[in-house]
Amino acid sequence: MTAVVFIHGTGVREPGFSALAGRFAAGVSALRGGLRVVPYYWGGAYGAALAAGGASLPPATGTGRGPLAPGPGDDDTADWAVLYADPYAELALAAAGSAPAEELPPGSVPPDLRVRARLADLLAEGDGPAAELGPGLARAVADLAAHPLLAPAAASLAPDDLAEIAARCLTAQVVAGLLDTDVPLVPVGVTRDAVVGRLAAVLGASARGAERGVRSLALRVASSAASRAVVRRRRALTEAAHPAAGDVLRYLSRGEAVRAGLRALIAGLEPPVAIVAHSLGGIIALDTLVLTPLPQVRLLVTAGSQAPFLYESGSLPSLEHPAPLPAHVPDWLNLYDPRDLLSYLGAGLFPGRVTDIAVDSRQPFPAAHSAYWTNSEVYRHIGERLP
Repeated sequence: MTAVVFIHGTGVREPGFSALAGRFAAGVSALRGGLRVVPYYWGGAYGAALAAGGASLPPATGTGRGPLAPGPGDDDTADWAVLYADPYAELALAAAGSAPAEELPPGSVPPDLRVRARLADLLAEGDGPAAELGPGLARAVADLAAHPLLAPAAASLAPDDLAEIAARCLTAQVVAGLLDTDVPLVPVGVTRDAVVGRLAAVLGASARGAERGVRSLALRVASSAASRAVVRRRRALTEAAHPAAGDVLRYLSRGEAVRAGLRALIAGLEPPVAIVAHSLGGIIALDTLVLTPLPQVRLLVTAGSQAPFLYESGSLPSLEHPAPLPAHVPDWLNLYDPRDLLSYLGAGLFPGRVTDIAVDSRQPFPAAHSAYWTNSEVYRHIGERLP
């Protein structure tokens, strides 16, 4: 009888682990009879915990004024998060509210003509008007001038509002570019707002003070609702999230205990044994197998694992690149979802020793990282390779 050791990933605690292990046992047993599924629940004994009850956690706003205390610059933070993700969000909302396009009477001036002329003038200045933010303004101006949302948005907005929304669009594009390239310095909100004010004036907005917050009602409603939901769930999010990060850090600094627990579990099993491990569980399993020959283990299956990345980056405790995978490590099946940003490939690092297979949960990240055990593809691939 094949014994299948199931190892969970980061942040999993009871009662969630029992439900997860039960789902895995049902899924794999449905494809292959006569299996003995042996869960390895390391989170309770070896996982991270906030020993001081969360004394290290900052207040909800992170401003030092205490939880939920409002302050200058706080009100539109969620709005800017939306714009960094989609700089054209406000223009899209404005365009959606515009009337269907109609032929203009002879002699009429298209509503977007004024802002297009000013965008052309701004383009001639290059990145200079947003130099405090970094490079990218000229490209953002060119993209906005050519964007199909500009004309319908102009038809539904007053010139001042169009100028300010365009200024925020340009600013958000520049900052988003910094974030996309992992630039280590991102300007504070005061600097960003000053650039918005300057660009809005260049694009024809009337002077109305230095601060130009996000005024789109629909955008504010959407982002504020999301922000309130996060605040309401802050304790739940904290309790759910801190083990995930803490588990990784604790394992990388004090991982021998969890490996010893796995070795002891496997020592009591009759061969053949297969290990199926998710996320950090895959790192634990691989380290254990590299450091200690366990001949009864005939197959290692990892899903959504960071073990290949840790190896390539020199962070895997048991093996440093470019050392080869020891001969005593069993066949390794590595399942990954291309949408799971926490899953990595091993075949290129260990040629002939690892089989990478893509599975598709049709879920975005981070949901994709937790969808392996409800995916029939995953069980099929495991069932085909079990000893």
